[in-house]
Amino acid sequence: MKKHEIKVAVLRIEGTNCEQESFDAFKRLGASPEFVHLKQFLGIDCDASEKRDLLSYQCLMIPGGFSAGDYIRAGAILAARMKSQLQGVLKEFVTQEYPILGVCNGFQVLIELGLLPGFTEVIRPVPDACLYLNDSNRFECRPTFLKHESKGTCVFTSKIPKGSVRLIPSAHAEGKLLFPLEKQAEYLKKLEKNDQIVFRYVDPNGSYAGYPWNPNGSPGNIAGICNPQGNVFGLMPHPERTFFRHQHPDWTRVGLKENIGDGRAVFESVVEYISKKF
Repeated sequence: MKKHEIKVAVLRIEGTNCEQESFDAFKRLGASPEFVHLKQFLGIDCDASEKRDLLSYQCLMIPGGFSAGDYIRAGAILAARMKSQLQGVLKEFVTQEYPILGVCNGFQVLIELGLLPGFTEVIRPVPDACLYLNDSNRFECRPTFLKHESKGTCVFTSKIPKGSVRLIPSAHAEGKLLFPLEKQAEYLKKLEKNDQIVFRYVDPNGSYAGYPWNPNGSPGNIAGICNPQGNVFGLMPHPERTFFRHQHPDWTRVGLKENIGDGRAVFESVVEYISKKF
């Protein structure tokens, strides 16, 4: 598949944000992104020409923000609306190995949907995890350093060397990945065994560290995970916000080089995956 033929649905409802940056990231790499409101997938309050079928796209992007005001729990309402009518097509989309990316609020949605961590089923009827309040009990907006841990499973990081450290900013109040307490140790081991831990928070030297380098207190410093197949990826920090080097806070000190930001490779990886796979 040629890059311009790759259709990316950038999902939006009331309260989502960063969808423009996400759209631009795919567009700059030659793909064909489109803003799609959830109602267009559900066929609600739109005419026939505005309806959209998820299976006509090769990638689904769920951006950050505060969908539906983050009432109840972050991402819960958007996930419930999607699950109520799109569960079957979402399962088919993932089974056909099309990629789904959820960033920040999008990661929260993927957890609430039961698409992640995806240990036993494509979509779990009840979530296996949650993204809970940061240990600081406040919204954390700061540059964060992430170490790439994936050994090759995640299709969104194939162009990132294992062990490399990337600066990708965080901006969230509920980013602490938790599992049921009686299963947390077991689930963390499963994530390790299945190569599902994609990024961990580290300090500037690449060493695992606590607050403020881990902005939320997530156990194991986990910043992003994928499903066992590697085509569903959730990440709390925002790679779309460091597509260019001039978006890094230190660019005036270290220079622009080729003006390639640390988040760009996430989008390059998935575009390359789709172009080769389909």
